[in-house]
Amino acid sequence: MRHGEFRHHRLVQVYEAECPWGPDDDFFLAVVNETVAARVLDLGCGTGRLTVALDAAGHTVTGVDPARASLAVARAKPGGEQVTWIEGTSALLPERAFDVAVLTSHVAQYFVDDAAWARTLVDLRRALAPGGRLAFDARDPAGRRWERWNPADSRRRITLPDGGEVRAWTEVTGVRDGVVSFTHHYGFADGEKLSSSATLRFRTEAQLRDSLGAAGFTVDTIHGGWHREPVGQGDGEFVVSARAGRLAPVA
Repeated sequence: MRHGEFRHHRLVQVYEAECPWGPDDDFFLAVVNETVAARVLDLGCGTGRLTVALDAAGHTVTGVDPARASLAVARAKPGGEQVTWIEGTSALLPERAFDVAVLTSHVAQYFVDDAAWARTLVDLRRALAPGGRLAFDARDPAGRRWERWNPADSRRRITLPDGGEVRAWTEVTGVRDGVVSFTHHYGFADGEKLSSSATLRFRTEAQLRDSLGAAGFTVDTIHGGWHREPVGQGDGEFVVSARAGRLAPVA
């Protein structure tokens, strides 16, 4: 199944158990908190782990995601009723409605095609107020993170909230020109086996800067990790902060 951990009700529960709050969430929460009572967009919000925390911090938050199963979990979280949830993509975003936009958990890498990434950035620039902030993460291709996604190194056991255990492992199925395809495999205690496949784009720092500039953003900073380390000295990440320029006037 394509993107099963976001779309299949059973795999969404596994994703929730495997991906608890982490230093990336701390980072993005701190970034958003630099703007008091902000109107915040969480694009690709998934199951809403960060989204509901942003609302609890006093912001007005909108979570957008195309995966219905993930949004169902997000809506059911404590505090989820305070968030505006939208099932869809950036194409649905209203103009100049947000002060801050975030794309977390490497959502930016799911836009494999350059044209799709460019459209998303233009949509975000349109949705942000002039000078509004965009923050997102993407893995640094120099870190070659995909080399760890193999059956020998990726085997793991995931404990679900009900005490059930899932055995999982990952295999890379293709690497070419910065595009990496892979499949997660899951084995449940009741014997059911499921898989989830995906493809990610690993863009260089120069490619990210160029794409942001073309969409009307000015890059403020690019860090290499969640503690604001220089690129190449952190967690193998690009942690990007940029500002939205003014929209061109309509002729």
